[in-house]
Amino acid sequence: MSELGEKVMGQGPFGMKYYLSGALAGGICCSITHGALTPVDVVKTRIQLDPVTYNKGMIGGFGQVIKAEGAGALLTGLGPTAQGYFIQGWFKFGGVEFFKINLTKKLGEKTAWENRNSIYLLSSAMAEFIADIFLCPYEACRIRLVSNPSYASSMVGAATKMAAEEGFVTAFYSGFVPILFKQIPYTMAKFAVQGKAQEQIYARTKTSPENPPPGGVIGVSLASGVIAGVAAAIISHPADTLLSKINKGGAGGDGSMFSRMGNIVSETGVWKLCTQGLGARCVMIGTLTAGQFGIFDIVMNAVGASKFHFHDPSH
Repeated sequence: MSELGEKVMGQGPFGMKYYLSGALAGGICCSITHGALTPVDVVKTRIQLDPVTYNKGMIGGFGQVIKAEGAGALLTGLGPTAQGYFIQGWFKFGGVEFFKINLTKKLGEKTAWENRNSIYLLSSAMAEFIADIFLCPYEACRIRLVSNPSYASSMVGAATKMAAEEGFVTAFYSGFVPILFKQIPYTMAKFAVQGKAQEQIYARTKTSPENPPPGGVIGVSLASGVIAGVAAAIISHPADTLLSKINKGGAGGDGSMFSRMGNIVSETGVWKLCTQGLGARCVMIGTLTAGQFGIFDIVMNAVGASKFHFHDPSH
């Protein structure tokens, strides 16, 4: 078994500096990508929350928002988005690196290689659960601001007003179960599919992370990220719609979180829950995920860290 400080699958050693580098790279890549796609997310959320008004698709939705509220409305929620996703990315990407390396150490290299997809799935699920505890309040503020731009003039203002009106738990954690249903399957698919797609790209081009194809490691990360993003978007979309609706003031009635969720599903219908805004979300998440993996690798290289990759120990 590998101990702390020793190499894992011929890479490393992996210590606190590596995990902090991964966390920092994760925070930066998630904050930049989610922040940059705020206008897309504003339109997507409007389509999910008010499909009767916003019924002209993604492109038409941009025009509707700008006509009704001005171009500045497309940046609604930018503050909580950038801050919340920096914290979420810190724990998600840093956590995935921590868990997958330490699971590999515990299992041994041969067993880990044979079960690498399961390690991706378990590592990403654990990391995402931790990350969502910190993300949920930011997401609640963002959705409230997007659904009702006049509610408050800032994230701090929205948070203060929500807490005063509804209480801390109701205001910030009503969407915790939906966010888990959305984010955990999304993150599991994102990392597992990206890992598999990356592996296939290297295999088909007869290259490796140490000897990459012409596009380089970043090119592989971008291509595999697009594939992973679309798959993850489809899997997590019903919960994303539910999360958007439950954080809209008054949605689903006044009962418990689960009672409100049930009411929203009944009112919306399962098919609409799965398809409302899906095209926009595939574009958004495909772009976002590719960008995240690309920026993650760039930042890791900039801080002098080399990302851990599964390798067949028999070769």
